[in-house]
Amino acid sequence: MALGNADIQKQIKHIMAFVEQEANEKAEEIDAMAEEEFNSEKCLHVKTQRLKIMESYEKKEKQIEQQEKIQMSNLKNQVRLKVLRARDDLITGLYQLVDPQMIVHWRKLNFSLVKAVVGKAILMYKITTNKDADVQIDQEAYLPEDIAGGVEIYNGNCKIKVSNTLERWLDLIAQQMMSEVQDPCSVQM
Repeated sequence: MALGNADIQKQIKHIMAFVEQEANEKAEEIDAMAEEEFNSEKCLHVKTQRLKIMESYEKKEKQIEQQEKIQMSNLKNQVRLKVLRARDDLITGLYQLVDPQMIVHWRKLNFSLVKAVVGKAILMYKITTNKDADVQIDQEAYLPEDIAGGVEIYNGNCKIKVSNTLERWLDLIAQQMMSEVQDPCSVQM
């Protein structure tokens, strides 16, 4: 049984078609595996990057929360200091005036602050001096808004005034310094 040239050519074509089909199937299989591996790597990379972004976001969120807490704490401290300064200004004025009836003048801007401290200041005044005081907040006459703050306290008939404002203290210091400049012998070395 000898195969003729045509049969050999037919078998070769058949074998080549088979090999080509196997090669195409293998190529498709490799492409499918590569696509699957790519998708798997892509998902892993996306997950990793998402976690990094979320960690970064959480870190920034915590930083912002911490900054907000610090800012709130600073604001609370500033308010406390304002209240303490206002109370000290008022108490100092009450001690200087020592009158049973007093009228307080503040900047209109600080009215709520005055209301908050006047009760404590009166109580401290009573404890320290053993004297009662009727302290009224004048709601018609205010200090000018352009001053830095402080208080002016008048006795009951408004004949005596104690000025406890920053501007008044600066004036007193300036006067003291001027007298030292005018009388150089008064400066001690």
